[in-house]
Amino acid sequence: MKKYLLLAIALLLLCPSPISAQTGKVYDNLSLPSKILKMDRKFAIYLPPDYETSDRSYPVLYLLHGAGDDQTGWVQFGEVQRIADEAIRNGTAAPMIIVMPDANTGNRGYINRIDGQWNYEDFFFQELMPYVEKKYRIRQEKRYRAVAGLSMGGWGTFLYALHHPELFAAACPLSAAVGALTPEEGKRWYLENGKYQMPDSTTYKNFYNKYSVLQLLNDVPDDHKKDVRWYIDCGDDDFLFEGNCLAHILMRKREIPHEFRARDGGHTWTYWRSALPTVLEFVSMSFHQY
Repeated sequence: MKKYLLLAIALLLLCPSPISAQTGKVYDNLSLPSKILKMDRKFAIYLPPDYETSDRSYPVLYLLHGAGDDQTGWVQFGEVQRIADEAIRNGTAAPMIIVMPDANTGNRGYINRIDGQWNYEDFFFQELMPYVEKKYRIRQEKRYRAVAGLSMGGWGTFLYALHHPELFAAACPLSAAVGALTPEEGKRWYLENGKYQMPDSTTYKNFYNKYSVLQLLNDVPDDHKKDVRWYIDCGDDDFLFEGNCLAHILMRKREIPHEFRARDGGHTWTYWRSALPTVLEFVSMSFHQY
């Protein structure tokens, strides 16, 4: 009897437990060549626990970092693997692939810069998205695709979902920058920032209309107000709180359906880590066709 007991203990020690086996994988130093940006661009990816043992295809969440971080931000500071694994294990989130691009090497931002020297938005839609959705088993219908991000990435989330509502079922801006609140504020920024030369009035107006979240929300056609499911979250001590509240108020006035949360907290990773489980649950409702 003692011999069999020792054998059972040895087998338990040698074999991974079901809990430890049920974890996703993160690769945070991947890259693809970009003709648009004329360089290799890095990205990170989270693959759900059963990715390597199944043949199924998965929904995808594009998760955007903030200014000062890169593709490793959500991995290192956001603890995306732990949080996603727990949400999937608990059944509050669907198994999904999470793609985290780098928009902060050489230049910074998710937009096409006004001087044409950094067309990151073009790269995202014309190169990154087709590349990862072909390389990995990603379902490519709108209802299985979502975008979320924090701060600068929250701005990118707003812009990408408003520019391409035909591509995203859900969008979750967190502590989002919303761009200049007025055209005049944007002009002051250009004049005070010596890095950029003030463009002519027509070029600036077109740029403002394309990258101002408030302007884009105001321009949403009545018959497209329900194209995207929105979840907006910003801490009540965040320096970007005003812009998020203005976006919420404008969406209320325009009758654009959305969820808005103002929780206790500031512009911190503690806040964004606490937001991520709800984001995963919210986008999963779209994947499941709530």
